[in-house]
Amino acid sequence: MKKSGAVFFIAAVAGIAFYAAPGWGAGEKTFHGEITDTQCAMNVHSLSQSHKEMMAMKPEIKKNADCARYCVKERGGRYVLQTKDKVYKLDAQILAQEWAGQRVKVVGTLDSKTAVITVVKIEAVDASPSNAPKSK
Repeated sequence: MKKSGAVFFIAAVAGIAFYAAPGWGAGEKTFHGEITDTQCAMNVHSLSQSHKEMMAMKPEIKKNADCARYCVKERGGRYVLQTKDKVYKLDAQILAQEWAGQRVKVVGTLDSKTAVITVVKIEAVDASPSNAPKSK
């Protein structure tokens, strides 16, 4: 009995490993774009899906990063990844804040129904040190 129990246990573990292993990391994709905010990217107060209008209204906002952080903090926005033709919501808001206003590549899994990327990591498009996150 002990032998058959051990064999069953080993077979069960092997079966789980066999079916689960291909799923680990499966579905991960890399997305390229700018970390911005919902207010600008989704035309809440912008006509061009950009920061131009907010910068014109508020002269103290000089950079895309300043605008994105302002819109999230003061206007109720959320950080998103804006690509050439889509806007994706990001689940990792604190991590996205570090990259606000920068062109990045986001590695993660996309839920196509909600357009939310479950973020694994965010990296600079250009790996130069000057493109690292700017901490506040």
